[in-house]
Amino acid sequence: MDDRSHALVPSRRALFRTVLAAAAAAGLPAALTACTGQRPGLLTVAGGEPGGFYLEFSTLLAASLERHGVADRAEAVSTGGSLDNLAELRGGRATFAVALADAAAAAPEPGTEAVPLAALGKVYENYVHCVVRRDSGIVDLSQLAGRTVAVGQPGSGTSLTTPRILAAAGLNARTAGGATADGTVAVVSLGLNDGLAALKAGTVDALFWSGGVPTAAVAAAQQEVPLALLDLSALLPELRKRHGAQYDRVLIPEGSYPGVPAVWTVGAANLLLCRADLDAGTVERTVQLLVHHAGELIPQSSMGVQFLSPETLINTAGIPLHPAAADAYRKLHG
Repeated sequence: MDDRSHALVPSRRALFRTVLAAAAAAGLPAALTACTGQRPGLLTVAGGEPGGFYLEFSTLLAASLERHGVADRAEAVSTGGSLDNLAELRGGRATFAVALADAAAAAPEPGTEAVPLAALGKVYENYVHCVVRRDSGIVDLSQLAGRTVAVGQPGSGTSLTTPRILAAAGLNARTAGGATADGTVAVVSLGLNDGLAALKAGTVDALFWSGGVPTAAVAAAQQEVPLALLDLSALLPELRKRHGAQYDRVLIPEGSYPGVPAVWTVGAANLLLCRADLDAGTVERTVQLLVHHAGELIPQSSMGVQFLSPETLINTAGIPLHPAAADAYRKLHG
């Protein structure tokens, strides 16, 4: 999809050597590499908001885990998004979680136990959407100064990424209703569905959302109110300068949303994560599922971009693979 990103992909063997070394260097328990035959009774996948890719993907994954006997039962759980999912995982209330790489790399939320986490793979790319009404006249991020913006609900990965984007653009955020100042954006903590409702009602001027392409709820809203997406790609150098190489330049293709032209934006890896102490047998069987049954895990609404390819599965944006996952990839691909 993005020829720049393909040009930067190293050889598969080089990638395997890199991620295997990272798994060892992370100090994850070596004993976990011994596969066990025990099948868990229940696996829980922390998902996301209704209408978004996280919950849709997590629901498909849970069904596949159960269908192929990785567990007796598996279920997806609706959450606020990446930060909630990480808390569920660390708290032992979820077996697996889908989360943005930038959220996974950030320090745990206050009050959350700092339990070591590991990746099973990159499952797809997330695309930051800055959604505005087409009739708003807003064509550039700088025009959000003095306006009201929905920045994601607390607990979502969007709520972490959006302030970083606004800061990189030189826009100061304030809580809606606070004192105004030049270059200031009034922010409200609304998630995907409430944010789209506010955008349609005209009570917010823009909505930030980080998700797959197309996101079903955004596509549905586009049928009611013509929408547009802002190009965020110029912010990538500043984002990388401030936060490291967790972000990519990615393209939302033309036709992803009816009447919306192709637009470059900021992307981040979406990872499937587990606790570092998850048993090796469950990890290995799940990796085999990701590799051999990838077609079952692509949401119906998706255009299929950057989903579960051998090259991208192991590209986990600096988050170490679980040793059993690294071992499984080595067995599968040499």
